Amino acid sequence: MSTTSVSPYLLFVLLISFLIHKSSGSFLAPPSSIINPSKVKQISWKPRAFVYEGFLTDLECDHLISLAKSELKRSAVADNLSGESKLSEVRTSSGMFISKGKDAIIAGIEDKISTWSFLPKENGEDIQVLRYEPGQKYDPHYDYFSDKVNIARGGHRIVTVLMYLSDVAKGGETVFPNAEEPPHRRIPATHDDLSECAKRGIAVKPRKGDALLFFSLHPTAVPDTNSLHSGCPVIEGEKWSATKWIHVDSFEKNVEAAGNCTDLNVSCDRWAALGECTNNPEYMVGTAELPGYCRRSCKLC
Repeated sequence: MSTTSVSPYLLFVLLISFLIHKSSGSFLAPPSSIINPSKVKQISWKPRAFVYEGFLTDLECDHLISLAKSELKRSAVADNLSGESKLSEVRTSSGMFISKGKDAIIAGIEDKISTWSFLPKENGEDIQVLRYEPGQKYDPHYDYFSDKVNIARGGHRIVTVLMYLSDVAKGGETVFPNAEEPPHRRIPATHDDLSECAKRGIAVKPRKGDALLFFSLHPTAVPDTNSLHSGCPVIEGEKWSATKWIHVDSFEKNVEAAGNCTDLNVSCDRWAALGECTNNPEYMVGTAELPGYCRRSCKLC
């Protein structure tokens, strides 16, 4: 009779899940938040990066795309000094944000992300859905911040969960040029299915339903420079993805006195729903010295 060994990682996750549901008074997790550790594969330890095969169902992928299609606009990046959102050739995709709890399917995805990452939902930003057409890409960058404007709300981004919503015929990989491969990782016999961009480091090929989770900070909370990553140009087909950035502290916490927490524009609520609290924090949120115009809609009170 043969025996099957259980990995320490699997035992750890099962134990934590048991304790979480016991403390909440229920031993039955919602089906949408059940995580299967056997589907998680480590791709790197520097940075800590893992791929979950089949994290999203086809229905969840298609639903995210359907919500985003009519609201897409050119993606922006945060300026390293001011934190202001700006357009740049570094990032040429189009995207939009889907608010937390928008519907039952989105709420279920949020539950799964929280269960897998062991981080509370309140620490996460809204889900950003992105579309990359042929030739579009995101040059090497970090997900942690270099400015004081963005870090004031929730602190650094500690974890990124990148969910692939479609297959890509060629290109569109996520690559970590500074990553170190784990010592026992199996190296594919051929890299013929990867683009030249993806061969410059450890790469993850986009497959519909898969999700990539990686840490931007070390366990000591120091930024991990090995987490440098990029989205390779799409060569054939179209790439759809959804990103959840998770901070070290609550992203919903009131960081301003109630007297400054108000909306000064009638369009604030609509702009917040489109993700402008993150895309344009200087205008929407502002700072303690110069409050933004849409603090209430950005959930600062």
